[in-house]
Amino acid sequence: MKSVILATVATASLALGACTMSQNERTVVGGLAGAAGGLILADAFDANPNWTVVAALGGAAAGALVARNTASGQCAYSNGDGTYYTGPCV
Repeated sequence: MKSVILATVATASLALGACTMSQNERTVVGGLAGAAGGLILADAFDANPNWTVVAALGGAAAGALVARNTASGQCAYSNGDGTYYTGPCV
């Protein structure tokens, strides 16, 4: 429980400073926040250590991509046939 609170506080403090961050810094913070979210979810579901690592890596990848896409204002949308297009985020 203590590690969950520490991760939440660290993520919140990093998120508050996001306004003055460069693109690379936002990507790193997004990755860290995603990894923390993955760890929290793995802990909540009592995952074994192997799945905890997978959850953290998946969360980090998702967080970094979300941070990168929100900075550019472009999102990817599926066409439904396996291809996608980019456009403004809604």
